[in-house]
Amino acid sequence: MRYLLLATLAFAAAPALAQQGPAPGVPTTIEGQRQAPPKQADVMVTIGFAPVLSPVWQGSTDYALSIFPDIRVNYKDDIFFSVPDGLGWNAVNRNDWKIGPLAKLRFGRNEDNGGSPFLVTGGSDALQGMGDVDLAVEFGGFVQKGFVNNQLRARAEVLQGTGGHEGVVANTNLSWNGMKRDRSLLYSAGVRATWASSDFTNTYFGVNALQSANTGLALSRTGSGLVSAGVNATLTKPLGRFGRDGALTLFTSYDRLGDVVTQSSLIQERGQRNQFALGLAYGYRFGL
Repeated sequence: MRYLLLATLAFAAAPALAQQGPAPGVPTTIEGQRQAPPKQADVMVTIGFAPVLSPVWQGSTDYALSIFPDIRVNYKDDIFFSVPDGLGWNAVNRNDWKIGPLAKLRFGRNEDNGGSPFLVTGGSDALQGMGDVDLAVEFGGFVQKGFVNNQLRARAEVLQGTGGHEGVVANTNLSWNGMKRDRSLLYSAGVRATWASSDFTNTYFGVNALQSANTGLALSRTGSGLVSAGVNATLTKPLGRFGRDGALTLFTSYDRLGDVVTQSSLIQERGQRNQFALGLAYGYRFGL
């Protein structure tokens, strides 16, 4: 039996998806309309994609269209895997608390066009001379707490990077999730912020001596602190009875870069603080 069930709609269309990480995901769960859905299988698989219009790289003035794949695997409410959300385990999962280890991928950045591997059209030449940034793997953990019947959710992640960057990243999110009475439409809105160490900010925003010589930008060394803060919202429409035909999700976000990174000559001369994104995702979920 193919179906979708209700859960968190916490994905968001981050500007600079190539640098911020993978695509915003499609909704992993949708509840049926009016009647209770069938019993959920232990293993659930989601297959989807999301066209996203966003800044080519975080801080860019140029926008591009990318189409991101989304593949998710969930084992009960214990283990989850997806490109946008990473690989994690709800080691603690009771009383609306979820705590556990987490590993994520952060896609690299191409100096020629600034985009991710999923870039379809558009690009930026502002990074030429800055060099490429490789794929990074981030390891750490997360804490999530639900309030008001789990409609209000607070989440924090702390991750140590390796590969493309060697910095520490902290992501925080507070979101409100709900639905129409007949469960024909789901919605989510939230605020979020990202902090990072100087090793991270210098990888993506700093300008060293070689980069300065190649680009003409002034030397810039960025510190630790707030990278960005913003808001995001989603609307999800289940398709078919109990969402058997999948779901469509419209999502948008606005983020503003923090002072730590906007002091960089890269942002001052070739970028901007305000970052918008808009996307439409389709996801189809089935049990194994």
